Amino acid sequence: MIKTILVAATGNDSDTAAFAAALTIAGPFAAHLDVLHVQLDPISVAVAMTTDAGGGALAAGLIQQLEQETRERERKAREIFAEFCAGAGLAVTSAPTSASAAAPSAEWHVETGEEPRWMTTYGVAADLIVTPRATGEAAVARATLEAVLLESGRPILIPAASAMPPASARIAIAWKPTPQAARAVAAAMPFLARAREVVVITVEEAADGRGEADRLVRHLVWHGVTATTLQLPPGPEGAAATLLAGVGERADLLVMGGFGHGRLREWVFGGFTERVLVDAPLPVLMAH
Repeated sequence: MIKTILVAATGNDSDTAAFAAALTIAGPFAAHLDVLHVQLDPISVAVAMTTDAGGGALAAGLIQQLEQETRERERKAREIFAEFCAGAGLAVTSAPTSASAAAPSAEWHVETGEEPRWMTTYGVAADLIVTPRATGEAAVARATLEAVLLESGRPILIPAASAMPPASARIAIAWKPTPQAARAVAAAMPFLARAREVVVITVEEAADGRGEADRLVRHLVWHGVTATTLQLPPGPEGAAATLLAGVGERADLLVMGGFGHGRLREWVFGGFTERVLVDAPLPVLMAH
């Protein structure tokens, strides 16, 4: 059961898509959206940026500029949130009520500091985390995505650019017999139980892939979920490209484990996960 969903409010145009995806998920569960905006600490940022001898005067001017930018970013984020709630008829409340038990609700939160740390702090007490897809030079968004995936212990949903279909009636599972993929399937069970179609996709040349997929299908049957299998041989562009081509028009949501490599807090997505996050034309539900 999904009852609380943490959503990042960045103050960027991507917020609307993230809010919409979170609300689509919240609908069937009458879930509550905890919308979190993390603002920079202007003093900490200015001190870090000014290390030369004349840093005092420079820092003072820089702090004023950063404070103004921070206020504007929070104003825009709050405005996007308010407009979305009004347009969706979403009740804004800080505690469960009889009305919120029957329909989704939302709450606005603001913290100061580093977004990855605060999203992880809030995320450990949420059922699901919705965070924007991080591509290109979006360093903060990428750091946040990596932190919540690696450190929160919770599943995350990365919306696509297009609207998320209600209830995610068609779900594809990118299956590989690993702990990450197993945790992703477990986290997706509330969605799988409501899906109209579920397909388990493996990308392997050996016949063993079908056997692994069949075992997962048998597991799903015991949960009342009927699924089919699709085994794809890896193409010349790699397993991720083959998977995305195979998903095609078959699904509204992709479920997969988040793979990567790193040590201590140095985390780098592996090539497969990176390619999916960049190119997937549909929302991705991921767990590590």
